[in-house]
This record gives sequence, structure tokens and C-alpha cells, in this order.
Amino acid sequence: MMTCSLIILMASYNEWMNAKLYEAAGTLPPEELIADRNAFFHSIIGTLNHLVVADTLWLKRFATHPSSHHALDPVRNLQTPRTLDEWLFSDIAVGSRHRTFLDGIIRQWAMELAEEDFLHVLCYSNMKGIEMKKDFFSVVMHFFNHQTHHRGQITTLLSQAGIDVGVTDLVVLIPNEMGS
Repeated sequence: MMTCSLIILMASYNEWMNAKLYEAAGTLPPEELIADRNAFFHSIIGTLNHLVVADTLWLKRFATHPSSHHALDPVRNLQTPRTLDEWLFSDIAVGSRHRTFLDGIIRQWAMELAEEDFLHVLCYSNMKGIEMKKDFFSVVMHFFNHQTHHRGQITTLLSQAGIDVGVTDLVVLIPNEMGS
């Protein structure tokens, strides 16, 4: 599979799973969403917020790529989160709308990427102000892996609240191949 095809698949998976999680979370009353469930970001809504924060930070970093992908233009104008546990929303409907907005940007950005974009070294500062120089493909893979990691936590938290998210496997989105 070509790198760009893989990234498009991961963006599709990201969008599909986030829609499922927000739909499931939206069935819970607010007190269940904010209940401390002893997770790293404490609650369902805290973990959903963390994913929005982290995705925003990474997309803003990706927006500095020399290819200047136009799909990331709306991200350039977003306020940079101050902490990884910052709550950007407390209302699930507001969070869902913003998540849909980000996922649309991620999908469009994935479709704009070219194979040569992955030969770049991304220079950025982390949340502690430490300068980093990382292989672009590797940090893009981290971006998608990080999302999957925390969505797995959210499905567990939802399960603890009595909500079954259903099938969550990436393989569902991988098309069957023709031939032998």
C-alpha cells in the first residue's frame, strides 16, 4: 500500500470511529460523561477533550510543512491549547460539532498529501518548549496511533457506563481485494 493510501485509510478510520464514539457518548447524561472513571484524563468527556487538544496541536504542527497544505488553513487560525488536559468543551453536542470539523480537515489534508511530503523532517516545539526534529511520516503515524490509543480507552469507559460502541476494528474499512 502506498503511503498516501495508508494515510487516507487512517483518516477515514479516525472519522468513522469518532462519529461512533460521539454518538454513543451523546446517549449518556452529562453526569455520566464527566464522572471520574480513574482514567488518565479522568472521564469520557476529559478523554474526548484530550483527543481534540492533541489533534489540534499536531495539525498546527503539520500546517508548518513546506507543502503548505490548504486543507490545514482553518487549523492555522485555531487557538493553540495550553495543556494536554485542557477542556475545550463540556457539552457533548458542541464537542461533536468541533470533532466533525477537525475530522473533515484531517480527511481533506490526507487527500492533499503527496508521497514526497513524507521525506520531510518536521521541526516543532513540544508542550514543554523543547525543540524537536522528527521524520514527518513517523509523526503522522504517531498522530493516528495516538487517536486509536485514546479511543480504545473511551470505548472501555463507555462500556463501564453500559454503552456498547459496536465493531471498532480498522479491518472493517479495508476493502476486499479482487483476484486470488
